[in-house]
Amino acid sequence: MAILEKIFAYGHENILCTHSTTIEITKEKSLTKKGNCIIGINASKACCDLNPCLKKEIKDGSKIKIILRLENLQDCFYGFGNKELRLVDKKDMVFRKSDFICDRTVLINCTKSSIEINRELIENLKISGKKFSIIFEINEKNGKL
Repeated sequence: MAILEKIFAYGHENILCTHSTTIEITKEKSLTKKGNCIIGINASKACCDLNPCLKKEIKDGSKIKIILRLENLQDCFYGFGNKELRLVDKKDMVFRKSDFICDRTVLINCTKSSIEINRELIENLKISGKKFSIIFEINEKNGKL
């Protein structure tokens, strides 16, 4: 596995992660309970900030592993790129179980939504200011569809 990108984000007391189709990371500094798909705020990157190598893999339709890591807790899921993904949003990054594409979409047909993320990890992310990482990995042998 090759790491293509590592992003950092922070927990917040209003993190719920109860959405059934998406997971979101935002550069916003705060969060209301309406953002029930948001797993992290104050992110170090949004779609537009991703490195060119990762953007190429996404646009080539690669299968990408996402690892969420907070101290000794971890969860992961897979998502797929698509040539139609624009990767231009300056604030957010959304991982979708569906194939819906908009400026905020980073990966589609993901294997998990926010409600399916490890609940112990989510409980720890409800502590404001807890820093965690979002790691994008690809298996170079079978990353392509």
